[in-house]
Amino acid sequence: MGKETGFISEIGEFELIDRLKNILPGIDNSDVLVGIGDDTAVIKVNEEESWLVTCDIQIEDRHFRQKHTTFYQLGKRAMAVNLSDIAAMGGDPCFALVSLGLPPDLRLTNYDALFEGMRDQLAEYNANIIGGNLAKSEEKLIIDITLIGKIKTKNVVQRKGANIGDQIFVTGVLGESGAGLALLEKFGDQFPNKYQHLVDRHLAPRPQVAIGKQLASQNLVSAMIDLSDGLASDLNHICKMNQVGAHINFKALPFSRDVEEVSQICGVNLEHLVLHSGEDYQLLFTVNESIPESEIDTIAKKENVPVTAIGTIGPLSSGYILTDLQGNLKNLNPSGWDHFKKSGNKSEVK
Repeated sequence: MGKETGFISEIGEFELIDRLKNILPGIDNSDVLVGIGDDTAVIKVNEEESWLVTCDIQIEDRHFRQKHTTFYQLGKRAMAVNLSDIAAMGGDPCFALVSLGLPPDLRLTNYDALFEGMRDQLAEYNANIIGGNLAKSEEKLIIDITLIGKIKTKNVVQRKGANIGDQIFVTGVLGESGAGLALLEKFGDQFPNKYQHLVDRHLAPRPQVAIGKQLASQNLVSAMIDLSDGLASDLNHICKMNQVGAHINFKALPFSRDVEEVSQICGVNLEHLVLHSGEDYQLLFTVNESIPESEIDTIAKKENVPVTAIGTIGPLSSGYILTDLQGNLKNLNPSGWDHFKKSGNKSEVK
């Protein structure tokens, strides 16, 4: 039987990742604690410590548009995306490798600003760029970053680990990045000034490294993921990994009046902005029902990051369910950002 002749756009990013299980050999190495399928790989250094290794690529006009951002912002943003993966495992970022595809007409001042942004984003965590690679790109700027972090092995938090009865929590406020993008797409740089903070959330996300580390170090979390593709999609990753269902209440979700206003101004469905638009880079995590919510609140106050309980993990048979704004139960569509599918609920440019 010959190989399949379909196209990657027909199955999407996560099915492509699943196909690797049939292509790549199993890893027969006890030092690899976590491989493909989580926010980072985890490699044991010794009995106490492990490395966290992640990578992410940003391509001009697919992930960003130069007309919407400065090169300094772009450098910070590209690094923040990787930092968020380290946060989702509960670790400390340490070292970055940066590979760039550079158009020949890129100005030197913009090249410098790009690295200054990456440098300053890492400096908040005493992390550094230690190498990389430069190559010519005919037209588009391409930024590819590998980030290495560290963690005590006993504190590693994975997507795997959620159990029936666990509460589901999320940090921060949802939908702000998607609202910022909607404003840029509709108004360009002439968006109403009162929404500057939403545009900033899109152009300069702040990864939740500190609270991720605190949650992991106190062993309060059963599973955790960062919100890059949208809450509905990322929670579904946890559910699929653990063969469980989930029920969340839209009224419990933390979103602002400004996000509601932008949904009306830009003609974007509010449920879409909050559940599907992605790139909030907050943390979604599950906590055993025996752990008092007050323990989570204590950490949230210490780190000055709001944390909200939004639902519960249930058996797989109970489904993937949303109680909407009207109080109706309906299936929660896990669609969100996908790099390869032709159709979707998100703007072409993240």
